[in-house]
Amino acid sequence: MIHRLLAFSATATCLLFPAGKARGEDHGTWQHTELRRFPAAEAHQGVAVDGEHFYVISNREIGKYRKSDGHRVSGWKGAEDGPIQHLNSGIVSSGRLFVAHSNFPKQPSESSLEIWDTKTMEPVDRHVFTDAPGSLTWIVPEGEGWLACFAHYRSHSDPAKSRVVRYDREWRVRATWSFPSALIERFAGSSSSGGALGPEGRLFLTGHDAKELYLVALPDTPEGEIKWETTLPISSEGQAFAWDPDASRTLYSISRKHREVIVSKVLRLP
Repeated sequence: MIHRLLAFSATATCLLFPAGKARGEDHGTWQHTELRRFPAAEAHQGVAVDGEHFYVISNREIGKYRKSDGHRVSGWKGAEDGPIQHLNSGIVSSGRLFVAHSNFPKQPSESSLEIWDTKTMEPVDRHVFTDAPGSLTWIVPEGEGWLACFAHYRSHSDPAKSRVVRYDREWRVRATWSFPSALIERFAGSSSSGGALGPEGRLFLTGHDAKELYLVALPDTPEGEIKWETTLPISSEGQAFAWDPDASRTLYSISRKHREVIVSKVLRLP
C-alpha cells in the first residue's frame, strides 16, 4: 500500500461566532490550519490518537497507523455476523482504545463501549448500556466518570431525542441534557457523531456531514439544554474526531468521502 503525505498550505482563519442572536458570548478568534492528510481505508466513522499512532475506525474494522508517516502497522477486523456491527468514535486512555458501539440501524437501540488493547489490537473488555436512550455515537472520560452521546436519527426516530449523559465511575447516570433546536437543525436529520474535550478543557462536537466544529457548554444542572456557543469551520465533513494528547491543539479528523485522515491545528489567537 502506498502512503502519501500531503502538504496543505491553505489556512482557514475564522471568527468563532455566537450560535444565534443573543446566544453565548464572543470567544475570540480561533485559527484552523490543515497540516496534512493520510490515506486510510477505514476512514468511515472516526479516528482516535495517542502518542505515536492514530486509530482509524469503520463499522467493523480498526486500522492502526504511525503518526510520523501514516504507515499502517496493524489493525483489527470483525466478522460481518459478529457482535461488532456499528463502531463510532474512539478515544485512547492508558493503553486502551475505547470505542462507542451500537446496533444501528437495528431497532430497538442497543449500545456498548468496546475496548481494545492498543499494543495487540485485540478486544479486552466491554461495557453494555442497559436501556440505552439511543445509539451511542461518542464517549469521553470526564473526571472520574464519562460523557456519552446517544443519538436518534430522522430515518428511525426524532433527532431531538438525542441526549448527552454524564455517568460516574460506577456507570450511574448523574445528568442528562438535550441539544438546542438550532443545533439539531444543523445536524440535518442526523445527530452528533463526534465529541471530545479539547483546548482549554472545553467540549467540542461535530455533526454527521457539516464541515463544522461546535463549541458547547454543559449546564450546571442535572437536566436542561446544552448551550451552543460558537462554530468553527473545518476541513472534515462531520464524523468523529480526536485531539492529540500532547496538548499541541492538534486535531485529527476524517474525510469519509476521500478515505483520509486529516491533521489540523486549532489555535485561539491573542
